[in-house]
Amino acid sequence: RRRGAARRVTRRCISAAPGGQAGPRGAALRAAGAGGGAPGSRGPAAPRTRRSTEGRRALPAGGGRGVPAAEGQRGGRAQPRGPPEDARAARPRGAEEPRLSSTTFALTGDAAHNQAMVHWSGHNSSVILILTKLYDFNLGSVTESSLWRSTDYGTTYEKLNDKVGLKTVLSYLYVSPTNKRKIMLLSDPEIESSILISSDEGATYQKYRLNFYIQSLLFHPKQEEWILAYSLDQKLYSSMDFGRKWQLMHERVTPNRFYWSVTGLDKEPDLVHMEARTADGHTHYLTCRIQECSETKRSGPFPRSIDVSSLVVQDEYIFIQVTTGGRATYYVSYRREPFAQIKLPKYSLPKDMHIISTDENQVFAAVQEWNQNDTYNLYISDTRGVYFTLALENVKSSRGLEGNIVIDLYEVAGIKGIFLANRKVDDQIKTFITYNKGRDWRLLQAPDTDLRGDPVLCQLPFCSLHLRLQLSENPYTSGSISSKETAPGLLVATGNIGSELSYTDVGVFISSDGGNSWRQIFEEEYNVWFLDWGGALVAMKHTSVPIRHMWVSFDEGRSWTKYSFTSTPLFVDGSLVDPGIETQIMTVFGHFSLRSEWQLVKVDYKSLFSHRCTKDDYQTWHLHNQGEPCVMGERKIYKKRKPGAQCSLSRDYSQTVVSEPCVCGQGDFECDYGYERHSNNQCIPAFWFSPSSLSKDCNVGQNYWNSTGYRRIVSNNCTDGLREKYMAKMEKCPGKAPRGLHILTSDGKLVMEQGHNATFIILMEEGDVQRTNIQLDFGDGIAVSYANFSPVEDGIRHVYKSAGIFQVTAYAENSLGSDTAVLFLHVVCPVEHVHLSVPFVAIRNKDVNITAVVWPSQAGTLTYFWWFGNSTKPLITLESSISYMFTVEGMNTVTVQVAGGNTLIQDTKEVAVHEYFQSQLLSFSPNLDYHNPDIPEWRQDVGKVIKRALVTGIPDEQILVAVFPGLPTSAELFILPHKNTTERRKSSEADLEQVVEILFNALNQNLVQFELKPGVEVVVYVTQLTLAPLVDSSSGHSSSAMLMLLSVVFVGLAVFLIYKFKRKIPWINIYAQVQHDKEQEMIGSVSQSENAPKITLSEFTDPEELMDKELDTRVMGERQPSVEFCSTVWVKILVFWVLVEAVTVTLGESPEALGQGVNTSQQQDNGVSLTAFQLFPG
Repeated sequence: RRRGAARRVTRRCISAAPGGQAGPRGAALRAAGAGGGAPGSRGPAAPRTRRSTEGRRALPAGGGRGVPAAEGQRGGRAQPRGPPEDARAARPRGAEEPRLSSTTFALTGDAAHNQAMVHWSGHNSSVILILTKLYDFNLGSVTESSLWRSTDYGTTYEKLNDKVGLKTVLSYLYVSPTNKRKIMLLSDPEIESSILISSDEGATYQKYRLNFYIQSLLFHPKQEEWILAYSLDQKLYSSMDFGRKWQLMHERVTPNRFYWSVTGLDKEPDLVHMEARTADGHTHYLTCRIQECSETKRSGPFPRSIDVSSLVVQDEYIFIQVTTGGRATYYVSYRREPFAQIKLPKYSLPKDMHIISTDENQVFAAVQEWNQNDTYNLYISDTRGVYFTLALENVKSSRGLEGNIVIDLYEVAGIKGIFLANRKVDDQIKTFITYNKGRDWRLLQAPDTDLRGDPVLCQLPFCSLHLRLQLSENPYTSGSISSKETAPGLLVATGNIGSELSYTDVGVFISSDGGNSWRQIFEEEYNVWFLDWGGALVAMKHTSVPIRHMWVSFDEGRSWTKYSFTSTPLFVDGSLVDPGIETQIMTVFGHFSLRSEWQLVKVDYKSLFSHRCTKDDYQTWHLHNQGEPCVMGERKIYKKRKPGAQCSLSRDYSQTVVSEPCVCGQGDFECDYGYERHSNNQCIPAFWFSPSSLSKDCNVGQNYWNSTGYRRIVSNNCTDGLREKYMAKMEKCPGKAPRGLHILTSDGKLVMEQGHNATFIILMEEGDVQRTNIQLDFGDGIAVSYANFSPVEDGIRHVYKSAGIFQVTAYAENSLGSDTAVLFLHVVCPVEHVHLSVPFVAIRNKDVNITAVVWPSQAGTLTYFWWFGNSTKPLITLESSISYMFTVEGMNTVTVQVAGGNTLIQDTKEVAVHEYFQSQLLSFSPNLDYHNPDIPEWRQDVGKVIKRALVTGIPDEQILVAVFPGLPTSAELFILPHKNTTERRKSSEADLEQVVEILFNALNQNLVQFELKPGVEVVVYVTQLTLAPLVDSSSGHSSSAMLMLLSVVFVGLAVFLIYKFKRKIPWINIYAQVQHDKEQEMIGSVSQSENAPKITLSEFTDPEELMDKELDTRVMGERQPSVEFCSTVWVKILVFWVLVEAVTVTLGESPEALGQGVNTSQQQDNGVSLTAFQLFPG
């Protein structure tokens, strides 16, 4: 049955209201799959299947539960072929046509409605509810609806629109699975969000408004009042009074991934399993009680985050999926035990995995391996669901109507161990059958004769019978294959005879002996249903033309009787058969024309049965497999109605007469995990498997079960025989040295944030876990030791207090040996800000230093991505500084991105690149400092104001002003050459000197000032005596410059010697500790040579100042730090003397001439900066 979705008719297609069924179990265990089976009734939902009384359908493992299925226009049907079936049910001429008792009711006024949802309570209830609606596929919503109710098994219906509200548009119909009298209706959310509740089988309703929009519901399997509701905004709500009041349980819940507790396994009946995204942004498996689901009350049975849409809670099992490094790992919890990693063959490397079945304490899983595209491999597990072995390769898969994965596997109802599967062999799809849960498979033997009695020439293995194993998306058609729990051994399926499966040349086939032999019953497609617990069959042609006949058989399809069920031919959309078992009534849904009202035909087939079956109406049937009487270790004899006996079965009808165990043979055992079956029918260890590894969890002094390579098939009941030979042997645990030691983090990541818990998992492939010492060195000076593995099973937690790369070492040792494992963990502090420090102006074809300053500074290992200009490929470094040469004049863009952990930040700056330029340091009147907040935005705006104050008839592009961070406020003025002046270098230099002279005169005369705000006038001054000399990019050096350089080196050496031996010179000691109280001077930048001083991180007092001062913004000129010993007067005199000598040599003049020059300058410049030279003679 469809999980939760009310039975729907889509012009015309029927669906059933949720309730009464446990729901489907087939589930996808993958990141984008559908929810797994859970107890209760959920809806509306896409079809997903589990065992029901109609058998196992080919399981669509990936459908969603919250989206209505099969809500589309009626699809085209295959045209009938073959001879008319009337010829096979011929009656004497003149005889009256057999007719079944029926009544027809038209849902007047609903001709335009294209969907219907039907509920028949069954169990001797005469109430039928039908919700018809007009679904607008363009709008994606319901625009009209009608609610109909019958109290006489569908003979007549009453329209209830006035009882639910004439303006109320209904979208869904729900029924409590534990109390069929309780009905719930949902209004369409496009109009209003409300529910209507009935406790008297839909006779009266109470309306309740909601503050959220319901997408799907999940009813509790035992408590009729308890409901879970999933909203459109991914919130999960709970109600304990059948929807009258709702309480929010959790937000950010994954669609279709919430489940009620399982009776007998979960301690609390109101426990809810859910998959939800938590505050850390990861998806987790959580459990909580519906009234106690606060953050402190929730628990996480699995300690790590899991993949989205991977949680499946099904019977005794819970499945989850975790992907690390692009490879998925699957975990299972059996009967709520701790999770264990699912063991598939080592090199299966699954791309996708679906849980198909969890019946009989065993898991069937379909796995798509790395080299498969349209097929899956079928695996079967041990009882705990941990160790999986291959059952069948290359099983056909397809996509359902909603994109869900459908695996072509069918479990025959009523007899355990029998499965049918469509397998791809040499690009042909063939149908195989197994009688021992997948250990052995064989092709189906085709019928000996066709419908006309002619022999069928079909020789195995070249020709066989092939069956379509999908059930219909419409639950009111029989589907392509069906069987029934109450009719063991009886199978009806659509298929063909030939070398492979065909979807065009089809017929209907039947088996009365569990698939051993087959007969053809129709040459066209028919819907075939089981009547009266499977004692009779009813068939209706699957066609696109109107019909009025159905065929009934009481001898398992050997002969058929034709009955009319309506006087007017009907376009049949579906049929509801045996909803209440005892009623012997079926309802056919259809319409007389494409635009007519819904026609509901009630067919009473009670008259077909002459009496209740007695013991004389039964015969025995022996279950067998190609003549072998033992199937799944048992010899079973069933009781079934004799062919032709038109008697009705009673409710206490029992099918099994004899069931006794068989002696165990080779067919009762399958290969154990890690073993493969070879041509000699022996199970041999796979090349990747070491049998001794199964004892790795065994401790000295204990015992363990040593596999012989075989294991008895789960649910097989054989005894004695080969059981003793093949069963695992109990042996003493051998002592083993540690081997295969591994260390990993709980989330599989090698990056951890500073200050957060890092959980390390230690795994060991072999070794005595109880007698092996474990030591874990975290790499930061801290290590822990444990006497055995018991304390480390849940992981070892540690918090790193600093960032960096740490070598984490695990060491395991016992008396037999030792092993070591190493992991390198990157601990990072999330980077919050990056500042790109570049020079404002650079010389073309000369290297400049570019630095990215990151806050916080101790962020661990960072990666830097550098982009220059229009380059598309970055330079990647692990260092925060880079040397770069600009080759193109003009404005060049520099961008840096810093990656640390999961964080990526960037900064961009522009650099003006020229062949030459001049610069001048500027200072300001003290009132500017009062208004300086020392932030980058303020400095940028003030720089523009200063530039406007300076530019008087000078081209705007030749002036650049950079305001430095810190106090007192200072700036640097850059005078740039005019654009496109490279060819006329000398004239341009002269023009530049002229611009400099104009600006210099204006600054010296205090003519440059600006108004910061009303009443605040700021004056701009020149900071130093002269402008910085013209910066040139030429490579030549004059001899004078070289002499000056040597003089500077000599000064440095002299200063170093004095500083080194100052404690040995008494008269120097007197002045050594004198502090220089004068504010540090601002020195203009004159070149980009490597001798230019650099600012280091240690010079910044705090991180905030570090960021706001835009570290090293003025690479061309920086503040010179004061040196302690330079405050000595003697040292000053010595240094100044050498400098004057160097300048004298450079200018080619004597000191006296220099003094005269200065005196002249004093006269010309009105005594500006004369103090420094007056100090020299005296």
